[in-house]
Amino acid sequence: MFSDELKTFRRLGFRHFLLQILNFASVITSGLMLWKGLGLILNTESPIVVVLSGSMEPAFYRGDLLFLTNPPGQRYHTGDITVYRIPGAEITIVHRVLETQDVFIPFDNSTENRIVNNRLVKLKPPPGEHQLMLTKGDNNHVDDIDLYRGLEWLDRRHIIGKARGFLPYIGYVTIAMNDFPQLKYALLGGLGLLAVIQRE
Repeated sequence: MFSDELKTFRRLGFRHFLLQILNFASVITSGLMLWKGLGLILNTESPIVVVLSGSMEPAFYRGDLLFLTNPPGQRYHTGDITVYRIPGAEITIVHRVLETQDVFIPFDNSTENRIVNNRLVKLKPPPGEHQLMLTKGDNNHVDDIDLYRGLEWLDRRHIIGKARGFLPYIGYVTIAMNDFPQLKYALLGGLGLLAVIQRE
């Protein structure tokens, strides 16, 4: 089945094979640098996210690719579409701000910490002025308080960013690769073989 590819590898030699690995590594490194650079410029840990569920329909559908920003001085308003992550949760959630509230938290030496998934999670925000938010998916009947894992409001530290633009259905590639890991490995293997064949 792969006899032709193996013959090609043998014919090209070990040095050429190492060159292909270095080329592949440089592409991966460049992508990571671009990702981290965008994150620094846009002040968000994840400048691009994929919508994973239908909770925001009809605004966004499963598989849409969202572009995020999170300027430090920016306030969030009712109606803004935010992406947030609750401490201890692995996935991000894309929902609309339903209500906001400004509070001042005085300095307090007491701590309200909780162990979530063997990690210490600080539930109390630092002292100072804070904007709290309540969110809800457009396609959901109730707000997100049940998703907050004991919190009553989202704090700014939970917000990853505000949706600024989107590309419809582009994220289905990511969803397919997560749902079918074999597809991910086949795609990577196919790209590697294509690079070797192009060098001939």
